[in-house]
Amino acid sequence: MFNSLRKLISEFGEDGKHPSRFEDNDYRLAAAALLVHAAAIDGSVSDAARDKLHILIKQRFNLDDGATDELLAEATEAEQKAIDLYQFTARLNRSLDEAGRARMVEMMWQIAFTDGVVTEFEDNLIWRAADLLGVSQGERIALREQVSASRTGDAKP
Repeated sequence: MFNSLRKLISEFGEDGKHPSRFEDNDYRLAAAALLVHAAAIDGSVSDAARDKLHILIKQRFNLDDGATDELLAEATEAEQKAIDLYQFTARLNRSLDEAGRARMVEMMWQIAFTDGVVTEFEDNLIWRAADLLGVSQGERIALREQVSASRTGDAKP
């Protein structure tokens, strides 16, 4: 009994907080923080955007609900502390190939289109992030059109 209690206590850090599964240099944390920023750029995060964030992150990183919630909480904290996008995009550039960076831009568009309207703040954010990720203007626009078409049911097979 005491061994299991000792193990439980040892799993908690010095500050009493459960240790993170996601290290500061984990690209998943950078990706999630960028998506959280996209969801919050227009002032508030709607329930629909929160749900979309959860689904995208869970599917993209093959996480269970608990790990997804933990990653989102850590990403929200990282996003709030961030002074610019570079800390996230630099980590993603080191970790992802060209297709992975394009997928990040696509996911940002999916978050932006959650409410059906892309604001100029969202558009500008995705433009800046795509530029920092090395995703061309043409590809960024094509991804926007692809996400928009899939939302309206006009996507081509």
